[in-house]
Amino acid sequence: MKIRVTVWGENVHEHKNERVKSVYPRGMHAHIAEALTKDGDITARTATLDQPEHGLTDAVLAETDVLTWWGHAAHGKVEDAIVDKVQARVLQGMGLIVLHSGHFSKIFKRMLGTSCALTWREQGEKERLWVCNPGHPIAKGIPPSFVIPHEEMYGEPFGIPDGEVVFLSWFEGGEAFRSGVCFNRGAGKIFYFRPGHETYPTYHQAEVQKVLVNAVKWAMPMGQKWENPSAAPKVVPSLETIRTEDPAHGQSAGGTGLK
Repeated sequence: MKIRVTVWGENVHEHKNERVKSVYPRGMHAHIAEALTKDGDITARTATLDQPEHGLTDAVLAETDVLTWWGHAAHGKVEDAIVDKVQARVLQGMGLIVLHSGHFSKIFKRMLGTSCALTWREQGEKERLWVCNPGHPIAKGIPPSFVIPHEEMYGEPFGIPDGEVVFLSWFEGGEAFRSGVCFNRGAGKIFYFRPGHETYPTYHQAEVQKVLVNAVKWAMPMGQKWENPSAAPKVVPSLETIRTEDPAHGQSAGGTGLK
C-alpha cells in the first residue's frame, strides 16, 4: 500500500513573482508532489491556501499519512481551526514535514512550543549540507555532504527545542545552521528541512528530492493510531529562554536579522 502524501503550499509567490513562476511554472507544491511520486512507494496530492479550508478538509486529512508544509508570505492567513485539525492529526500519528520558511508557520510553532525564530540573509550564496547522522533513515543514500549552489542563508540561533539533528548547513558567510531536525509529538513524527527558497531551483536538485522521499518514508504512521489525541503519549518540548528583538533593531547593515 502506497504512502499517501498531501503537499501543502501557500501558492502565493507563484502568482506574484515572475522569477518564482519561471522556476516552478505549475507551483512549488505541484513540483514537490511530482518529485515525490517518482518513488513507487508514494502517491501525492496537493492542497493550497486559496482552496476551501485551505485544501485540508476532514476527508483529505483522513486520507493523509504524511503532510508536507511550505509557507512564507501568508502564515497569518492560515485559519486557526485548520491548524487545530492538523495538530490533532499529527498527535494521532500523521507525519509532518515542514520546509524552509515554514519554520515560522502556525503549525510548526504550535507543535514545537517555541519561537522558531532565526537569522537570515537573502543573497543567493552557496550552501553545503553535511550529514550529521549517517545512520538515520532520512540520510539513506545521501552523500556525506552536498552543495546547493544558490540559497537563502538561515543562521543560528534557531529558536527550536532539542531535536535529533540529521543535517547541518554551512554558508559562504561562515554561518552554520541545523538544517534537518527530527521531533516526536504524540504519536506523530515531525521533520524540519531548511533548503527551499522560492526563487531558487532547490527542489529540482536530486539530493534534495531524495531527502524528501526519505523523510516521507520515515514520517509515515507506524503502529497504533491514536483516535483521541489526549490519549497519545506526548513529548514535552524542553524549556528554553528565547531572546526576541524588535525586527527594526534585529536587522544589521548586512541584511541579517530575526525572521
